[in-house]
Amino acid sequence: MKCDIVLAGVGGQGILTIAAILGKVAVAEQLHVKQSEIHGMSQRGGSVFAHLRLSSNPIFADQITPGAADMVVAMEPMEALRHRDTLAPQGTLITDKTPLVNIPDYPQEAQILEELRQDQRLLLLDTASLAKASGNPRNTNIVLLGAIANFLEMPPETLEKAIQQHFAKKGDDVVQAALQAFRLGKEAKST
Repeated sequence: MKCDIVLAGVGGQGILTIAAILGKVAVAEQLHVKQSEIHGMSQRGGSVFAHLRLSSNPIFADQITPGAADMVVAMEPMEALRHRDTLAPQGTLITDKTPLVNIPDYPQEAQILEELRQDQRLLLLDTASLAKASGNPRNTNIVLLGAIANFLEMPPETLEKAIQQHFAKKGDDVVQAALQAFRLGKEAKST
């Protein structure tokens, strides 16, 4: 098994949570894990990305070269466009469809979505609606984690157990909403 994932978003959207949960599951599955330095976290609202490499064989570098990622997963569409060049030809581009307008000259939403929809590898999700349906509108990152799970050679039960452990201190309601968000993400179809 080998899977190279670029996770991208804006500070505060939960990129680190996705990376932490996937890393824990990979270790539990006795896989090798490398994660790059996270960039842009110094301020909320800044661009954040991480390279996460999972493999049954040793991994010697933590960075994913352009054109080699199995997945680019973005919390918002502009970040998907920004990191799309790291995606391998057979890779999958997973992104939320709702922009997070955090800069004055942010491009028009229709323009960004039109550009993304030209990519045949695209899984475009309405994570806000799915997260709201889960019982916690903040679970957009966990919805994306569910979508990621469809492309990994990891048992969904192991991912669900890691989600339970990650959110356990926040109470059963938070855990159950996160599990529901994960399941809704696994079942989601492109919009």
